Amino acid sequence: MTKSPPRASTGARFLDRVVARWTAFAKPATGFVSQPEPRTVGSFARGRQLVAGNFLFAGHLIEDGGDDLWALESPGRAFTSDLHGFAWLDDLAAVADATTRQRAQKWLWEWIDHYGRGSGPGWVPDLTGRRLIRWINHAFFILRGQDKAAHDAFYRSLAHQTLYLSRRWKSAPPGLPRFEALCGLIYAGLALQGMSDRVAPALRGLERECRDQIDDQGGIPTRNPEELLAVFTLLTWAEAALSEQDMSLGREHLQAIERIAPTLRTLRHSDGGLARFHGGGRGAEGRLDHALANSGVRHGHSESLSMGYARLSAGRTSVIIDAAPPPTGRASRAAHASTLAFELTSGRRPLIVNCGSGAYFGPDWQRAGRATPSHSTLCLQGQSSARVSPSSDNDVEILVDSPRRVPVRITQAPDGLRFQGGHDGYLKTHGLTHARTLELTFDGRAVAGEELLIAMEDDAKRRFDHALDATGLKGLPYQVRFHLHPDVEAQLDMGGVAVSLALKSGELWVFRHDGKGELRLEPSVFLEKNRLKPRATTQIVLSSRALEHANRIRWSLSKAQDTPISIRDLNRDGMDVAF
Repeated sequence: MTKSPPRASTGARFLDRVVARWTAFAKPATGFVSQPEPRTVGSFARGRQLVAGNFLFAGHLIEDGGDDLWALESPGRAFTSDLHGFAWLDDLAAVADATTRQRAQKWLWEWIDHYGRGSGPGWVPDLTGRRLIRWINHAFFILRGQDKAAHDAFYRSLAHQTLYLSRRWKSAPPGLPRFEALCGLIYAGLALQGMSDRVAPALRGLERECRDQIDDQGGIPTRNPEELLAVFTLLTWAEAALSEQDMSLGREHLQAIERIAPTLRTLRHSDGGLARFHGGGRGAEGRLDHALANSGVRHGHSESLSMGYARLSAGRTSVIIDAAPPPTGRASRAAHASTLAFELTSGRRPLIVNCGSGAYFGPDWQRAGRATPSHSTLCLQGQSSARVSPSSDNDVEILVDSPRRVPVRITQAPDGLRFQGGHDGYLKTHGLTHARTLELTFDGRAVAGEELLIAMEDDAKRRFDHALDATGLKGLPYQVRFHLHPDVEAQLDMGGVAVSLALKSGELWVFRHDGKGELRLEPSVFLEKNRLKPRATTQIVLSSRALEHANRIRWSLSKAQDTPISIRDLNRDGMDVAF
């Protein structure tokens, strides 16, 4: 997962520059202790696009007929971070022909020429760790055919970056940035001659970070599934590098891997992609399966919550629900007001989704993607269940006034699995608690849902009555939204009381409701990185009004009777890069 790093303080940036330039006088490494084994997996399609001069980073495309990567005019911090983190080396190495190698070599040694003495935006701990891992992973792809002067410059830069990182990793913000810095330092310390003394302090730091950042559920404070995958991948890479040197794993490191693996299995839909919550996407193609296989952890998810998410799974169908309060404080810098939202995937085909993170399309799209109406859940009077507000230092927007109580219960229903949950995000403003029940049948062919808006205590009833009076007793409008994946074809049926949903696999699902609300199809968007703009899609909107202390609306989603139990879904999607 590549994203713009949290903005460091002015003092930290100054120290980064000072240490980066001071460590330029480091004694150079002379080679590798052993031949590095590439672990990062890139995209062949993205590699071909890079060689063709199509530079797509952080949602921005620059089409440049030349080949001077470092002369590009960056449209923002995230774009610059992607450039200087060198994760794109994975994509070039996935192509690995002579032309691609020459381009990779040119760009890498140009970076050394332009920035290798400690200047430029790439000298921050997390980007340095990310860059070291890629340079070491693809060293033999890069070094092939180069002369001694180029080899010397390469190893001198690796030693410089390693020494810098050994001095500055503590300044990386806790969480993914610090994991990137520490794992990059461990990687380099194990791989490079003369750098082994940097490993032990980094391992102690990694132990502390695993203990402080990975909770008992195998989750992280941001509750971002894709970020959790990035952390897990780094930990498994570090584990493999240590094992190759016959070094044992620290207790906290090993236990973190053992806790995270089943959590990621909970967060994985039936199509292999991650649930898209709290700023995360579905993950790079194949990365989740690759990381889980490398971890060696075979046991699956538990029936309780994992990182605050609940999972219902049967047949070909997976349902994943945000079933906990959203992150708070700095951990909520990318969090969404998505409590009780769910996603549903059938086989290889996502059906019900959340809009996703708009971070790659600018601040307005990011803010819109974080709002409750961008999720498949209930929204009252157009208001989100949590508000976005500037943090105390005004550099990021965090969530405030979020739900505090989110009671959840998962039980067996007579014909399947039942999820029951509630949240108090509208209690303070409207006196109402939203309660949601979802039931998935044992064969995975049907989901039944019930939405309740209820004022339970006397204070809550008085608050609701006051809000109702303000509408002239017309009721508080609310909508239950079901955002559809762009590949789903939706059509109103049966005089507008049902919606038929056709998947590319040939499956047909039908959405119905109890007649107590108004059913409409409305435009929506699907926000995903590696796209130049949001994708147009559709949402089912079930609207009603809260007129009483207890309000209920029911709906169902089921496969049409003539849809077979098993479908041979061989329809392949297009390339993973879209322009």
